[in-house]
Amino acid sequence: MGDVLWTPPADVRERSRIGDYLRWLAEHRGLEFADYDALWQWSVTDLDAFWRSIWDYFEVVAHTPPTATLTDPAMPGTRWFPGATLNYAENVLRMPGRGDDDQVVIAHGQTRPPVTLTAAELREQVRRVAAGLRRLGVGPGDRVAAYAPNIPETYVLLLATASLGAIFSSCAPEFGTRSVTDRWQQIEPKVLVAVDGYRYGDKPVDRRGEVAAIRAALPSLAHTVGIAYLDPAGPPPEGALSWAELAAETDEPLAFTPVPFDHPLYVLYSSGTTGLPKPIVHGHGGILLEHLKMLALHHDLGPADRFFWFTTTGWMMWNFLVSGPAVGATIVLFDGNPGHPDLGALWRLADETGTTYFGTSAPFLLACRKANLVPKAIADLSALRGVGSTGAPLPAEGFTWVYENVGDRLQLQSLSGGTDVCTGFVGGVPLLPVHAGEITCRALGAKVEARSADGTPVIGELGELVITAPMPSMPVGFWNDPDGVRYREAYFEVYPGVWRHGDWITINERGGCVITGRSDATLNRGGVRLGTAEFYSVVEGLDEVVDSVVVHLEDDEGGAGELLLFVVLAEGLELDDALRKKICRELRTALSPRHIPDEIHQVRAVPRTLSAKKLEVPVKKILTGTPVDSAAAKGALANPESLTAFAAFAQRRTPTDKPTRA
Repeated sequence: MGDVLWTPPADVRERSRIGDYLRWLAEHRGLEFADYDALWQWSVTDLDAFWRSIWDYFEVVAHTPPTATLTDPAMPGTRWFPGATLNYAENVLRMPGRGDDDQVVIAHGQTRPPVTLTAAELREQVRRVAAGLRRLGVGPGDRVAAYAPNIPETYVLLLATASLGAIFSSCAPEFGTRSVTDRWQQIEPKVLVAVDGYRYGDKPVDRRGEVAAIRAALPSLAHTVGIAYLDPAGPPPEGALSWAELAAETDEPLAFTPVPFDHPLYVLYSSGTTGLPKPIVHGHGGILLEHLKMLALHHDLGPADRFFWFTTTGWMMWNFLVSGPAVGATIVLFDGNPGHPDLGALWRLADETGTTYFGTSAPFLLACRKANLVPKAIADLSALRGVGSTGAPLPAEGFTWVYENVGDRLQLQSLSGGTDVCTGFVGGVPLLPVHAGEITCRALGAKVEARSADGTPVIGELGELVITAPMPSMPVGFWNDPDGVRYREAYFEVYPGVWRHGDWITINERGGCVITGRSDATLNRGGVRLGTAEFYSVVEGLDEVVDSVVVHLEDDEGGAGELLLFVVLAEGLELDDALRKKICRELRTALSPRHIPDEIHQVRAVPRTLSAKKLEVPVKKILTGTPVDSAAAKGALANPESLTAFAAFAQRRTPTDKPTRA
């Protein structure tokens, strides 16, 4: 699979943070590893030694030391670092390698001029806001909710909340009222911090009505704090404090409440496209160790770096990004429309901010490719050492586009993980080359395997992605799930004692990985499982096709079922027989005759979540008769109106319809 597009420099071990870690292991543990594979094998077989080395190498600040690294390694129920007390915010605000006057937060957006915070200013703001929360009666275990975008205030609020041992939860302000209340009614926050609105491109979006509705739906709220973001002169909501009042001058020192390793830090949510979103509780210690490991050893980030990831506060990549200062990196925040005034906006932002690591989603990179954008021609990207891609599989042509149009000396890291572990468990590493269309490796400490239908591990074959050894950043549980029933059902029901993630993965002989889509959205034609990602790679590679979604409707009587393809076409184009034939020809040539759809239909939009994931499973449910409101939670969608076309299509089809091959 895949041409080699990047090779590590000869002196990579001298220049990279993982090289320094390898020297540390040799000096302090007497351990020598010939290559990455040997290091990975050790990291997933000797969990005790590996995770203790991460704790010691990064000099985690603890108030009481652990009595062990982990209790029983059986899943679920593993306990990490029992006896230890620490605080995530204290470890982030240590900002190793940075002086008080160094910029550590650089925030740009479309609502107000840029804002920067030095290390000293960030600590000062956290000190004041923590004191403000304490005045409101917030203490360990209380929930603080932020209906706010990717701006410094939201970050300060997270760190201040964590410093008190309270529990943080954020929803991006583009989330509708129902989506927000579906999440927060479950955790019953004590304090709500909310913006009045924001600008998306040049369009103002007023959210005061939504904030009022959210407040009314949360009887647990004792206090609301308003951030005058859209209208800086505007008053806070009735009965609410202003952000300035929350962050008022105080003599209270910056202090950190020591909490157990698995004390809740924040609650993240599954996308909630069907049913109530799962409230996933992450702990202080597990998140800290996982992010130290990934950011430093895999992304190679340190005090010289400016780390950007395009994300909203409703996606786990925000939580990942804002751990950057824990390894000394400066974080670059962006709030707004990444396509305004054009798709070059984020690349120009990278130039302006001196970004060294540019993270985004695969759909964004593919959109740039589709638009024939050449970022290096419109922006000085010479500082860029790394590009990260996640959110969906990045096909080989996406890799090639980056190396031809962004820079040929950077390392492209395609990674995959999830909200459930708040990290990537497969990704890149400075020690290994980049192959087109391939995720480079399994991350340290992540025992990822592919399982065949009968549950045996396979190499070089498509299998179910599983994790067979515990990781510290696995959730400490779900909220309101005291017996762990929902938690076990979510991950451990299919393979007892083994985490089933819900993706299809192929792991090759050298440890490279290709993820081919969600296993619950698999296309199964004549007993052959087809991943959706490779399908989209071909269809959306055509100039005429802007977007697509494919579903397989099984035949109850065991027949081949129907493969239905829905396409969004470029402006002004209509789907005709000639284009249908072209699409089928491309699929047959690039993939196989099994991939040829039974029907192809044109739609105006493909339904996507707010973090740009396609909703294959809800579309399939709608096509098989599930009402729209039961198939998907509209408030979690970027474009809920897109579902109506599929409902209308389902109504038009009758049981006597026979598939006709285009």
